[in-house]
Amino acid sequence: MIIIGCDYHPGFQQIAFVDMETGELGERHLAHREEAEQFYGQLKQRSLRVRVGMEASGHARWFERLLADLQFELWIGDAAEIRTKRVRKQKTDRQDAQLLLKLMIEDRFPRIWVADAENRDLRQLLWHRHRLVQMRTRVMNQLHVVALNEGLRRKKALWWPAGRSELESLVLAPWASRRRQDLLDLLDQLTPQIQELTRALEDEVEKRPVTRRLMTHPGVGPLTALAFELVIGTPERFHCGKQIASYVGLVPSEDSSGDRRRLGHISKQGSSLLRYLLVEAAGK
Repeated sequence: MIIIGCDYHPGFQQIAFVDMETGELGERHLAHREEAEQFYGQLKQRSLRVRVGMEASGHARWFERLLADLQFELWIGDAAEIRTKRVRKQKTDRQDAQLLLKLMIEDRFPRIWVADAENRDLRQLLWHRHRLVQMRTRVMNQLHVVALNEGLRRKKALWWPAGRSELESLVLAPWASRRRQDLLDLLDQLTPQIQELTRALEDEVEKRPVTRRLMTHPGVGPLTALAFELVIGTPERFHCGKQIASYVGLVPSEDSSGDRRRLGHISKQGSSLLRYLLVEAAGK
């Protein structure tokens, strides 16, 4: 088996590796994506079992897909916990890679749970719909301002057929009229896209008994329930509800010393989308 400690950056990788059978040690600097693909491809050709350890990092989806295609193990480590295991104050990419390798060899690597590819792709559905809804809300708010400036106050009724006809019939200056029409066109484009994504979301919910069970809780709809299942993943990895609350950033931050205990705002760690949906559900 080859064990690799990988200090990953979007543009390059610094790796330290050891062959557990021969004891051979090595280091490499993989300067770009093509060089990394060539290096790991050569290991695959040698029919070696490979395990790669790296800190949790963004912009690494292509690398994760590469290792999955090659059927290599990828361990993702808790970056904060790995940081506490550094002994030297000096920090270099080479030392980081060596530290990751050492932790894996000594069975001290702080491995964390990582969602599979299907889970993360479904999260993209939730995020995409959420962002489009936010865009539509901003467009609708701007159209409300246009209407209010002309003395037309209809609130939600502005989006009924009669209200929209009134909005379209307002006599405006040329550029104000152009703005109104462009905003209405954007609204007409966004609404069917959101409806399509909503149907896809509801279809996915029907396949998931856990999500349907979560929807029995007051205030929890398909979007919130599905987001909760996808983000929490395997509930067994949490020992109690407080750990889940901490995971999604709904516990207060703390700055205590001695006899003084000071609690601040919620920590806002974890998924901002799930936190937003849970707070919204609690208010219903």
